[in-house]
Amino acid sequence: MSANNDLLVAFELHDPQGIRKALAAGASPSAPLEGRRPIDWLISMYTRSPNFAACLRTMLAAGASVGDELIEATLLDDDERLRRIVEQDPPRAQERFVVESAYTSLRHVSALHVCAEFNSVRCAKVLLNAGADVNVRAEIDRDGLGGHTALFHTVNSNQNFCRPMMELLLEAGADVDVRVQGLIWGEGLEWETVVFDVTPVSYAQCGLYRQFHRDEKDIYGNIDLLYRRRFGTPAPRRYVPNRYVFAS
Repeated sequence: MSANNDLLVAFELHDPQGIRKALAAGASPSAPLEGRRPIDWLISMYTRSPNFAACLRTMLAAGASVGDELIEATLLDDDERLRRIVEQDPPRAQERFVVESAYTSLRHVSALHVCAEFNSVRCAKVLLNAGADVNVRAEIDRDGLGGHTALFHTVNSNQNFCRPMMELLLEAGADVDVRVQGLIWGEGLEWETVVFDVTPVSYAQCGLYRQFHRDEKDIYGNIDLLYRRRFGTPAPRRYVPNRYVFAS
C-alpha cells in the first residue's frame, strides 16, 4: 500500500506533514506494518533531528501509543510531564526499559540511556536532579555484551545530534574511563556491528568505521572532548594517509 510506504518515508525524513498526509491517505497509526507497530518504526529509524518529537506527537494524536508514559515523556523531551511522573512515583526513575534503537542497544536500560540516545536534554536534567546515577549501567546479556552507561549513546550520534547530551553528562560526572566487554551497534539491522573492549573514547572512534557514516570532523571533536576530560590534554593526532593501500 503506497500510503504505508509514504508513512515509512516520512518517518525516515522526520517529516510531520508527510506523516499526516500518509495517515489521511489510509495508513494506520496502530495496525502492524511489516510485523511491527508504526510507532516502533518511527522510534527505531536512524534519523536524529529536532523534528522527532513533532513526528511522535503527530502519531500520538492519531491514536498511536508508545506504551509507557515515562518513556513517552522522555522521547518527547517533555520535562514537566516526566517530573510529575517521577514525583508521584519515585521508583519509576530507576526502572529498566527496552526501546527500539538503530544504533547503540537500548535493551534493559535506564531512562537516562533513552535520553542520551535521543538527546532529551531537559528530561535528562529531571532524572539527574531526581537522583539518577549518571553512570548507571545497562544490563549485560548472556554473551557479555552491554553494561554501557548513557555516555556511550552520545559519542558518535547521527549528525552529532547528541553532543549536547554528551556535554551535560560529562558536567554531571560521567565516567570517561568506564570499560565494557562489548557493545552491539545496530542490532538486527544490516549494519549490525559488535565492538569489543570498549570505552567512551574508543567507541567515539568507531564513528570513523564505514558502516557508522559519521562526519570525521565531528568524531575528532568528540574524541578531543572526551580525551581532555580523561587525560587533561588535547588528543594527539597523527594522521598519515594510507597511500600504500592504493599503490598499484
